[in-house]
Amino acid sequence: MLKGSCACGQVRYEIKGHLSGPITYCHCWRCRKHSGSSFGTTASLDASALTFVAGEDLLRSWESSPGVQRFFAGCCGSPIYKRDEADPDRLGFRLGTLDSDPSMKAGMHYHVGSKAPWVEIADALPQESEGVPFGQRD
Repeated sequence: MLKGSCACGQVRYEIKGHLSGPITYCHCWRCRKHSGSSFGTTASLDASALTFVAGEDLLRSWESSPGVQRFFAGCCGSPIYKRDEADPDRLGFRLGTLDSDPSMKAGMHYHVGSKAPWVEIADALPQESEGVPFGQRD
């Protein structure tokens, strides 16, 4: 079982089972803006595997693109997951909120066409080149 929490600790969760790979470093503008960082670190998760043990009522969401809701801790802003209406049983889960080691390594860079100009990718992971240029939104 994996455990995690938001930055202030009021939202806490457990994941029964494992994350679905690959772990991706997503460079799209939405992941940058939502994480407040150079990219978002995400893996898929079966929605039924996620259980909130505290603070579920503190979750807030916004629609980042048609049919996609991004959920975050309203108490401190930590991004937790996204849900797509087209596949509601799968979540895009933010690994930065984990307090347990998922025993997986990153598998690819996603939307590298949107990469921030200050980021240099120096690893050998596969790169998916899609994405609008930095500074633009689709």
